[in-house]
Amino acid sequence: MSIATVTPAIPDDQIVELMVQVPPGQVIKYDLAALASAFEITDPGRIAVETDGSRTALVTIYPSNPLAVMPPPSEADMLMDRHGRIVVGRYHNGRPARRKLFDPRTGSAVRALTFGTTGAGKSRTVQYVLACEKRNGIVSWYGDLKGGQSAPEARGQVDWLATSQEEVILMLRSAVAVAQERQARYAAMGRNAFVIGAPDPLLSVRIDEANRLLEKGAPYREEATYLVKELGRTGRSVGVGEELDAQAGHLEELGGSDTLRAMLKEGEVTLLRWSSSMMRQLVADGLLPAGTQLMPIPKSLKPRMLRSQFADGAADDDDDVCDTQGTAYLLSGPHPASMMRHFRIGSILPMPGLDPEILALYGPGDPARLEEASLEAAGPYELRGTDAMHALCEGVKDQYAKATAQAQATKGGRGAALLEDRIRAVLADSEDPLTPDEITALVNADGGAEVKVGSVRNRLGLLADAGDVTRAARGLYEIAR
Repeated sequence: MSIATVTPAIPDDQIVELMVQVPPGQVIKYDLAALASAFEITDPGRIAVETDGSRTALVTIYPSNPLAVMPPPSEADMLMDRHGRIVVGRYHNGRPARRKLFDPRTGSAVRALTFGTTGAGKSRTVQYVLACEKRNGIVSWYGDLKGGQSAPEARGQVDWLATSQEEVILMLRSAVAVAQERQARYAAMGRNAFVIGAPDPLLSVRIDEANRLLEKGAPYREEATYLVKELGRTGRSVGVGEELDAQAGHLEELGGSDTLRAMLKEGEVTLLRWSSSMMRQLVADGLLPAGTQLMPIPKSLKPRMLRSQFADGAADDDDDVCDTQGTAYLLSGPHPASMMRHFRIGSILPMPGLDPEILALYGPGDPARLEEASLEAAGPYELRGTDAMHALCEGVKDQYAKATAQAQATKGGRGAALLEDRIRAVLADSEDPLTPDEITALVNADGGAEVKVGSVRNRLGLLADAGDVTRAARGLYEIAR
């Protein structure tokens, strides 16, 4: 974009807006530093640029950075509007920035992804959305894979808080089972979409620090990726949504799944401060339209100033605090290339314990609970927060440890291999397709560790996705030949 012929003096006390176009056949691009230099502006934070991905850009120049100070949210901001949206902050022009918690037009639960680098404000953003879910009667299942430290105020404010990878696996298994139970129940009712509260509440399943569960080398990566994908397939039309919150530098850290990426393209995607490698991956994977250009989010709002060593008052103890937390792009919103900032959430300075301002966001009363009709399907759900849940988690850990040890000891030998290998062996020996119950019985007869039918069903889904197993008919499986 050439601005050599349009360099008027910019008043320091006015907002100036310029509409810029390039000739037909060209795509507009810009260099923020060059743009600031052309207008003799020392603080690039005063300039906001939004492009249409084609020929046109809207350049707005402010007297000072418009996102430097953000207010806390109001109660009205936290309540869903008729389109299922909450207000999460403000764009640079002061207009409300919204994201969906539900899509009433299609009767669909929401899939979402929030990610950015360390210190970008992800935890505060997650806390705000959790508080909004509580105020809107949404059942929140929250997996905090930082051991509960990412959002300590969420304890007691959400329906299910899981703080270990093992419990998150149990939570995901339960969520998939609930979605499948609702699916069968709604089919009998003749319903093909979800209506909040008729008869069930909206359920939101969120995994914070999701890269710890889904990155290469994570112990439960394969099953977790499958469960996230399966929940995405079955959950939307029955009111079970999901969100992944991650400090991911590459989408391989989120399961390495093309299906997972495709699902996220259709969801609510929030991009906080990012790394250059993350931005390249976003464009390559199609989460950003080709040609979309986003102004980088700086680590600090303070402009760089050159100061002579001989200048009066020269010092090296200036406040260099990182103060752009919460600044982001809502890539799935109507203005994906327009910078916004989330509301100020919680106390400005760190607290020695739970933050009273964050606790106040959640409001009074108990969180919404899962409907009684799905309790049996939810399995471990009713044991959440008890010593029995700890024992279940230890069982998951032991099951994976035994399977791994057996596989290493036998190097794939039958009867002591991973569950996937045992299922393949059973199906390869059978001339007829088998049900999951029949497969489970045969697997448990091979001399290896005993398994449950739910685990067999999960692995069958993985093997079918990989093409190792085919579905001969509804509920029947056979080896791919």
